[in-house]
Amino acid sequence: MGRTTQRECGTAGRRGPDQERPAAWSAYGKLVRLFRERAGLTQQALADAIGYSMEQVASVEQGRRPAKAVFTEAAERVLDAGGALRVLQPDVDRAKLPLFFQDFALLEAEAVSRFSYDPMLVPGLLQTEAYAQALLEAHFPPLDAETVEQRVAARMARQSLLARKSPPIVFVFIVEESAIRRLIGNTTVMRQQLARLLECSAMRNVELQIMPTARGAHSGLNGPMVLLESTDRKQHVYVEAQDIVSVRSDRHEVSEFWLRYGTLRTQALNTEESSCLIERMVGEL
Repeated sequence: MGRTTQRECGTAGRRGPDQERPAAWSAYGKLVRLFRERAGLTQQALADAIGYSMEQVASVEQGRRPAKAVFTEAAERVLDAGGALRVLQPDVDRAKLPLFFQDFALLEAEAVSRFSYDPMLVPGLLQTEAYAQALLEAHFPPLDAETVEQRVAARMARQSLLARKSPPIVFVFIVEESAIRRLIGNTTVMRQQLARLLECSAMRNVELQIMPTARGAHSGLNGPMVLLESTDRKQHVYVEAQDIVSVRSDRHEVSEFWLRYGTLRTQALNTEESSCLIERMVGEL
C-alpha cells in the first residue's frame, strides 16, 4: 500500500455494468460447476442436496450471486471439494463490501492489532445484524434490497476477525457515548446492540472504552480513525469521511496518530467504567 490512497466514491452504493460480477464470485461459481459436474449432479440435484433452490445454485455458478458461508459448507460436504470452496469464501465475502473499503479489508484481515475511534456510530465489527440493516437502509443514495442484504452479510462475515486464533488480533475500540445513545432502528434494536457491546467487551482480546460526552474537548475531535499493525509489524492508519478514504503508512504520519490514540485512551472511561455505563443505558431503554 502506498503512502496515501484516496478515492472519491459518489457512486459507492452502485455497481456499473462492468462490475456486475466480481471476479471472486465468478471464480467461485466456476469451481462449483466443475465439482458438480465431476460428481455427476444436475443443478437441481445439488440444490436438493444442500437445501437451496435451483435458481440460487444457478445464480452462484454464473457469478450473479455470492455464496454465503452456509452454502459453502454444504457444497463442500456434498461435492467433496476438499476445501477449495472454503478457501475462496473470504474473497467472496470481501467482494460484497463497498469498492472503496475492499483494499482496507485486505489490510484488516492481515492485522495483529486494530485500534479504532468511532465518534458517530457503533463500529461495524461490533454491530448486530439488525443495527447494520437499519444503517444501510438509511444510506443515500438509496441501496437496492439485494445490495443491502449483501453488505449486511459482508459486515457480519468480517466479524469472524474477533474470534480469529491464528494469529489472534488485539482490538481496542473507543466509541463516543453519543454514538451508542443514537437511536438506530428502534429500542429493541438498540437494546440488542448494547447487549452485543457487552458481549464483545468480555472477550479476552477486545477492549471497549466509551468516551463520555462530559469529557468535552479531547484529542479525537478531528474525526474517526483506525490504526492497524500487520504481522510483519507495518503500521497503517485508515480514515474515512463521506465515503472518501485515506490509508497512510508513512511512519512519521502514522506515529502521530498512534500518539494521539494513546492520549484518547487516557481520556476515555476505562473498560470497567464503560461496561457499567452501557449496562445503565440498557436499563434506560
